[in-house]
Amino acid sequence: MNKNIINFISTIILAVVLSIVLPWWSVMTAALVTSLFIPLKKAAVFVVPFLAILSLWTLQSFMLSIGNDFTLASRISELLYLGGSPYTLLLVTGIIGGLAAGIAAVLGKQIVLVSQK
Repeated sequence: MNKNIINFISTIILAVVLSIVLPWWSVMTAALVTSLFIPLKKAAVFVVPFLAILSLWTLQSFMLSIGNDFTLASRISELLYLGGSPYTLLLVTGIIGGLAAGIAAVLGKQIVLVSQK
């Protein structure tokens, strides 16, 4: 399999496992660890973990919101001036998680590069 796909899947699996015992920042730990052990090149270092956690958090928040007919998501999106759209809030949630994971993965890549010298 391609390293990008392996990194994508392993980031999601590790993030789900770590989120059982750790708070929200466990996605950063998952992205850092996978970038240490499954090296990627160029922009894929940021993009692959970003997309993995974006899809994971968007799906998780969708599954949680569907249970209450998006009532809470609608109210929170009004508080955040997102126009009252719960789907916009789900997307923003995924983007925030993806940015955190992507930055952590870049840090992992930098650690690998520094340790090789």
